[in-house]
Amino acid sequence: MKPFENDGIDLESAKLEKERDKTIRSNKGAKIYNQALVSGVAYCLSSCSMILVNKFVLSSYDFNAGISLMLYQNLISVIIVTTLSFLGLISTEPLTWRLVKVWLPVNVIFVGMLVTSMFSLKYINVAMVTVLKNVTNVITAIGEMYLFNKHHESRVWTALFLMIISAISGGVTDLTFHAVGYAWQIINCFLTASYSLTLRRVMDTAKQYTKSGNLNEFSMVLLNNTLSLPLGILLIFVFNEVDYLFTTPLLRLPGFWLVMTLSGFLGLAISFTSMWFLHQTSATTYSLVGSLNKIPLSVAGILLFKVPTSLENSASIFFGLLAGVFFARAKMLERSQS
Repeated sequence: MKPFENDGIDLESAKLEKERDKTIRSNKGAKIYNQALVSGVAYCLSSCSMILVNKFVLSSYDFNAGISLMLYQNLISVIIVTTLSFLGLISTEPLTWRLVKVWLPVNVIFVGMLVTSMFSLKYINVAMVTVLKNVTNVITAIGEMYLFNKHHESRVWTALFLMIISAISGGVTDLTFHAVGYAWQIINCFLTASYSLTLRRVMDTAKQYTKSGNLNEFSMVLLNNTLSLPLGILLIFVFNEVDYLFTTPLLRLPGFWLVMTLSGFLGLAISFTSMWFLHQTSATTYSLVGSLNKIPLSVAGILLFKVPTSLENSASIFFGLLAGVFFARAKMLERSQS
């Protein structure tokens, strides 16, 4: 009888082993899902909060020094990233002169992109900024076609066409239309697209001048923000923000400094959470969530800043946001087929 008893025990242990493996796998799957969910929520909250806080500083406080705000935010990023690197919590590449020379043209575009974003956000409501930013996708797609000979499917071009229609109709029906703000936003779209297209080429060259042969997100954050500091100081004098900074009573308010410092932390949080979210999910999910994230951001922008709007303008904004989601979905399908 003993051999049969042993067989029964073996069968029982095999069943228990299978059950244990199944439990471990399900726990792993749940953990990965939870991490993706948490990282996604963190990315959405930080990116939404950053735009809303910047709008609050520039419009509600009526702070007329957008370049100085950018400079302060970038300085905070440099201090935090340098400290984390010094403590060994993150790894960054040393900033050599050869690396700086290669990266400088991209950094000029990067600074221009941030400055024009600040200028446009001061005059335009958050919802319209999110819709107008869709124009960047159109410029990028055309740039990819001419520079990299990349051809897009009809679905992508349809989505881009819808984006243009929504931007035009949104501008025409915008009750708070400001020509200066719209001009800065259009310039911002061109600079953002240029940054995206130039970055692809420069990154490959820059990697050759790094110690590890690679350039991670932390190194790029440190490189971009460090190089932006002298350029930002120069622009403060060019746009004559120095006189304003000496006379404005806002810099004597502790609450104002607290909000400005928060915006600096949020700027860096976007870099960290976007890296974390991309690590937990795919690039397609990341882009789709980014498009969906514009919907609550636009609603929050209208409600928090009490933006006067009409049914036509609201419809144009919603149409533009849906076009952004449709574009992200079309790009996902294009990538899966290629």
